[in-house]
Amino acid sequence: MQKQFMMTEKRLQEIKDELEYLKTVREKEVAEQIKEARSFGDLSENSEYDEAKNEQGKLYSRIAELENILAGAVIINEDSITTQHVSMGTRVTVMEEGDDEPQEYSIVGSQEANPGQGRISDESPLGKALYGHGVGDEVIVEAPAGNVTYRIIAIDR
Repeated sequence: MQKQFMMTEKRLQEIKDELEYLKTVREKEVAEQIKEARSFGDLSENSEYDEAKNEQGKLYSRIAELENILAGAVIINEDSITTQHVSMGTRVTVMEEGDDEPQEYSIVGSQEANPGQGRISDESPLGKALYGHGVGDEVIVEAPAGNVTYRIIAIDR
């Protein structure tokens, strides 16, 4: 069964653009590196050739990864997002038990997650715990240092 990757239209376009670049520009660059390395002679002791072939392997691996993501892409329809419960595309404000400052997170798909920017995946421990809960609910997140309790203060789009 194909894994689904939830994402915005913007992220989908970024992935398509990267794939197009890799298949056109970058693939030609790597092929040229291999061609040039072959011209150095004996391939058994040619580190430039080995490096170019490794780069080609990485390139094809990334292309396959992006194609897999595109095959399972599910676009988040921002018009259908409600603020009754935490769901994909919502912004949630939470208060960690014992903290004085609230924290705000956007719930996004794994392809858009960036915790440093407050964008957490629906697959992350906190994202999973918050998902489906409403304002005023308390959720417990299992963390390596022990369980952490959060109270949901607000849900926005």
